[in-house]
Order: sequence, then structure tokens, then C-alpha cells
Amino acid sequence: MDSTGLALFELGAILFALGMLGRLAARFGMSPIPLYLLGGLAFGDGGIVRMQAATEFGHIAGEIGVVLLLLLLGLEYTAAELVTGLRRDWLAGLLDIVLNATPGVVVALALGWGAVGAVTMGGVTYISSSGIVAKVLNDLGRLGNRETPVILSILVFEDLAMAVYLPILTMMLAGLSFASGLRSLAIAMVAITVVLVVALRYGRYVSAIVDSDDREVFLLKLLGAALLVAGAASALNVSAAVGAFLLGIAISGSTAHEAAKLLEPLRDLFAAIFFVAFGLNTDPRAIPPVLGWAILLAVVTALTKIATGWWAASRQGIRRMGRARAGAALVARGEFSIVIAGLAVSLGGVDGRLAALASAYVLMMAVLGPVAARIVEPAVRLVQRDRRRIDPVPG
Repeated sequence: MDSTGLALFELGAILFALGMLGRLAARFGMSPIPLYLLGGLAFGDGGIVRMQAATEFGHIAGEIGVVLLLLLLGLEYTAAELVTGLRRDWLAGLLDIVLNATPGVVVALALGWGAVGAVTMGGVTYISSSGIVAKVLNDLGRLGNRETPVILSILVFEDLAMAVYLPILTMMLAGLSFASGLRSLAIAMVAITVVLVVALRYGRYVSAIVDSDDREVFLLKLLGAALLVAGAASALNVSAAVGAFLLGIAISGSTAHEAAKLLEPLRDLFAAIFFVAFGLNTDPRAIPPVLGWAILLAVVTALTKIATGWWAASRQGIRRMGRARAGAALVARGEFSIVIAGLAVSLGGVDGRLAALASAYVLMMAVLGPVAARIVEPAVRLVQRDRRRIDPVPG
């Protein structure tokens, strides 16, 4: 078989396997992300079957997957929502950073991975999976709950923090000098500010540029604009993901709604390939040596996310059950943790074990998050019932 035929055969096998894994995940009501990662580990170096011919396509498709993930995320928010969320819940957002980035930083330093590894792992353990959280809230019928705005505000803060964090990480991974690093960070901050101002005042003009009644033309302009902006941002060391996220924010109204509907199938396809591509570049034989650290991080950061949600909900006067639901909903990590780890691995400058640790950590957290959200209510009721038995009401 020639190289083109082999690549097509391997790619077809991977996509079909992804479809089967996604169907299996849906049957058990879980996120498919862990299964996609496992699929990548099985087909990569050290896996069951090595599929080298499809790796190059997987790399490019994975990059497109990251762009689409962040573009769709930006389309979910308006600039006004970001600003309002930042003003209202900035204190909870800062607590979220301190509690959940610190464990990753500490473990990276303990493993001797230096400042770059510490900043990378801090991001991996910090950010919750917006996709998994939104799906769980919808599946459990909690979108109308009183604690849900608190959860969404924390997610908004995290996403906005990523717009600042990713350029800093890119700068560190690129090994830029202090002056060059400050210049890149300044460019990123100016870009974020300009986009927010444009989105607040002139969002309708940006939407008009990409909008079209013809779905084919609309898709071409939308995807083309996203890749252009992402490429320009990457050239400025701002991060392609941030560029796509900012473009999503700038598109508003009915155009954003239609764009999201049009791009969702593409995002799901390319995002799945992204997770597989990350798994392909991770040697599963490297996971056992860091598995203990991954379990430790999973336990600690599950508790710190629960504490974050509990405290943030308590500030809004929400009762204990709602506080517990808010904390449990934030536990899941997923796509953005892998985006961060993938960026670090692709640009180099980090220990090779980081990909293995991130994979093992996300595998556990993507499963633990939905489980925690489902069992939190019966767990709280059980604790409350036991308390009433121990401390009965006098009578």
C-alpha cells in the first residue's frame, strides 16, 4: 500500500474507532474525552497498534480543533457578559486560581520541572472543562438552579484568565528574553482590550462582515477568519487559541447563534482528533511512573474545586445543597487542560513526563467530574440525615 493509501486507511480506522468510543461514552452518560485520549494512547508510540502515517494529518487537524474549541467558547459569551462576570465574581475567580493552580505548581516543582513546567501544570490543574460542566448541568436539569449563575461566572472568569495566561505560557515556552516577553504580553493585553471595546461598541459590524444567508459562504468566511486571526496571533506569540477566542467574543447576536450551530459538528470532529493526536504523542509506558502524582493531584484538586464553588455560592446566600452542587459541578477537567499540555509539548521546553501526567490526570478528572456532580445530592442528604441522628432536635 502506498503512503497516501496507508494514511487514508489509518485515518479512517481512527475516525471509525472514535465514533464507536463516542457511542460507548454516550451510553454510559459520560464525556467521551477520556476514551478519545485512551484511543490515542493505543494508536501511538508504545501503544497496541502504531499508526504513524496519519500522525501528520492528526497534528494539523488537532491545531484546527483547538481553534474551533476556543472560537465556539468565545461565541458563547458577549463582551458585556465577560465584563459583568469579571466585576461580580473577581474575588471568587482569584480564589479559584490560588486553590487550583497551586497543586499543579507544587507537583511540577517537586518533580524538578522548573518554572516553565510549574506554570504549565498550574494551568492544567486550574481550569475546569466548560464543555463537560455545561453538558452535566443540562443533563441533570440544573440550568435553572440558583447556583448555576455562580458556576457560569467562575467559568467565564477562567476563560478570560486563559486569554492572559496562554500568551504568558507561549512566551515562556518560546524562551523569549524578558524584554521580548513583556512586549508579547503587552501585545496580548492590548489585543484583549481592543477586542472587548470593539465587541461592546461595534460588534454588529464584525458580525455583518462574516454573516451570510448562504451557509457555504458563511462557513467559509467564518472558518477562514478564525484561522487567519489564529495564525496572526500565533505569529505575534499571543497564542492561536486566544486569537480564536477573541474573534468569537467579537461576533454577537443572531450571527453568533447561527455560527455556533454551524460550527458545532466541525468542532466535535476536530476536537476529537485533537485528543487522539495528543494521545498519539504520549507514550503510555510513561504513565505508570507518574500515576501516583496524578492520583494525588486528582484528589487534592477535586477538593479545592469543591471548596471554590462552595465559597462562591455561599457569598450569594445559597444554601448548603446549592453550595455543594456548585463545587461538584466545577470538578471536571478536560479539553483546556489538554490544550495547555499540548501547547507545552509541541513547543518543547518541558519535561517529557508532563504529557503523561496531564493525560493520566485528565483521564481521571473527566470521569470524576460528572460522577461527582451526579452523586453530590444524595451524599449531602446522607450527611444531613446522619447529623440529625447524632444531634436530634430536643423535644
